[in-house]
Amino acid sequence: MTQNASVPLSVLDLSPIPQGAKARDAFHCSLDLAQHAEKWGFQRYWLAEHHNMTGIGSAATSVLLGYLAAGTDTIRLGSGGVMLPNHAPLVIAEQFGTLESLYPGRIDLGLGRAPGTDQRTMMALRRHLSGEVDNFPRDVQELQHYFAEVQPGQPVQAVPGQGLHVPIWLLGSSLYSAQLAAKLGLPFAFASHFAPDMLFQALRLYRENYQPSERWPQPHAMVCVNVIAADSERDARFLFSSMQQQFINLRRGEPGPLPPPVDNIHALWSAGEQYGVEQALRMSIVGDENNVREGLQALLRETEADEIMVNGQIFDHRARLRSFEIVAQVKDALTRG
Repeated sequence: MTQNASVPLSVLDLSPIPQGAKARDAFHCSLDLAQHAEKWGFQRYWLAEHHNMTGIGSAATSVLLGYLAAGTDTIRLGSGGVMLPNHAPLVIAEQFGTLESLYPGRIDLGLGRAPGTDQRTMMALRRHLSGEVDNFPRDVQELQHYFAEVQPGQPVQAVPGQGLHVPIWLLGSSLYSAQLAAKLGLPFAFASHFAPDMLFQALRLYRENYQPSERWPQPHAMVCVNVIAADSERDARFLFSSMQQQFINLRRGEPGPLPPPVDNIHALWSAGEQYGVEQALRMSIVGDENNVREGLQALLRETEADEIMVNGQIFDHRARLRSFEIVAQVKDALTRG
């Protein structure tokens, strides 16, 4: 690993829908953030597929990516991720082949194996007809086949998509995708922003078992982390309470729009809920510019990540912009080694 090399920073966006807002508002805010992220030098801007969640607007991930790509010029755009068991691989190949054809050299395809929703919505997505988690390795390889060069006598082609070599990433919050990414020679992104328990074990498993591929001769690991930044640590803690409330509501089975921040989050949860939320969000970096710099540098030191992706669910759009601006201000100080 190169010593003292700068580390790319990227953005994960769930296109949050705050209380009192509509999906249209969230999409406009996502475009504004993507444009700022491009100006501030972020490497990638990824959207995540979720369903039946009234606080998350990025369900039609490829459609929203097209909107953001049309409004930006250079930043890479992708999925973090598309939940592949919800879809036929050919359809995803055609969607991302279309995006790559329109915006060449700017599109990433990150794949997850979770449904991104609840059991009833899984049925509404017709996963019982086409996609099962156990088929995930086969479906990933089928996607790779659709992006490769056409083979003689190939009966089914992705049009567009065939021969475009759209980069595929595997995403995960456990050991399964780490092991599969290593076997297939693919880059791997770990979701420590909501499930940090197996982060270090997954990274070690991925690196120790990595089988080089033509495109990725070395393992390439990205770590996703929540960063809530403001001009004071007190303000950042206040903003962070929106995400904490969102996690409480999810655990209660009551997902909804992103709540406004509150002064006393401890009045809203039980001791058990507090423990669960704090465990899930324990790797979050919350504070002012110094806190963010020190937190990200510590994350790099502990994980030796090749890239860091930053998530930040913040109720007020201007405060969210400011949070990512602070991250951008510290990125040049972040190095490996």
